[in-house]
Amino acid sequence: MITRVFDAPRELVWKAWTMPEYVMRWWGPEGFTSPLCTIDLSVGGRYLYCMRSPDRHDFWSTGVFREIDPPKRLVVTDSFADEEGNVVPASHYGMNWNWPVEVQVTATFEEYRGGTRFSLQYERTPPKEMINPMMVGWNQSLDKLAAVLEEEKSRHGKTVLVAAPGTQEIVITRIFDAPRERVFGVSTDPMLLSRWWGPARLTTTVERMDVKPGGAWRVVQRDAEGNEFAFHGVYHAVENPVQLVRTFEFEGTPGHVLLETVTFEDLGGRTNLIDQSVFQTAEDRDAMLRSGMEEGAAESMDRLAGLLAKG
Repeated sequence: MITRVFDAPRELVWKAWTMPEYVMRWWGPEGFTSPLCTIDLSVGGRYLYCMRSPDRHDFWSTGVFREIDPPKRLVVTDSFADEEGNVVPASHYGMNWNWPVEVQVTATFEEYRGGTRFSLQYERTPPKEMINPMMVGWNQSLDKLAAVLEEEKSRHGKTVLVAAPGTQEIVITRIFDAPRERVFGVSTDPMLLSRWWGPARLTTTVERMDVKPGGAWRVVQRDAEGNEFAFHGVYHAVENPVQLVRTFEFEGTPGHVLLETVTFEDLGGRTNLIDQSVFQTAEDRDAMLRSGMEEGAAESMDRLAGLLAKG
């Protein structure tokens, strides 16, 4: 039995354990990386992890989910594997341990003093020569997991904009203290959208908002001098309360259309809003950044957080 208490909500610890993009940030002891991880989080679904050593040797593991009770409990099988996901004995990696080809592992997630008590139990005691390496490896991995959890907690209440040089993409994220059904609703209700979308110095009017695939939208903003700034687009996909996909075009520079995907990630009573904009060219993306997009996005997200706090 391996137990660790994390100063993080249970839903966040569960997500960090079951979502590949998080697992890849902490899987493996100090100095090891995880360049690939796939997870089919369903009963009977498989996972495949790659753990890469500092000298670039890859160690693969795989298994099947036997029980899933989010965010409380997971029961999985665990085996060494090759890169194709085929189960192999420990000797495949030069290990002479007397260890079964497959073992069953139970992970539990309990709310504990505002945080989470995580426990990992193997169905049988490992061989003596395996206990110390296993404990060192798990302790270092869980140290890395704790660091990932702290990093995720630090994002709470902050708007983060990522725009890698030379790409056509901007990604904005913000965690809100509200369920995603509420955040989705405030993002798709024209009466509410006008109360948070854009800087507070502008008056926002939603002229059209037909939230369905093929539906059109148009928003007009006006400053104190009466200058108008209009935006429009078409919804490509609407999945309530999970995702919106739409085009976005500023009418002041017609012909420069971007594709915006807004994802509402459930964090167990909180919501991680992920807004990904893909531009036609890197030049279009950079021009948008120069126009003050980062400041405008941060102010919009602050206003949205304030509106959500009012209930």
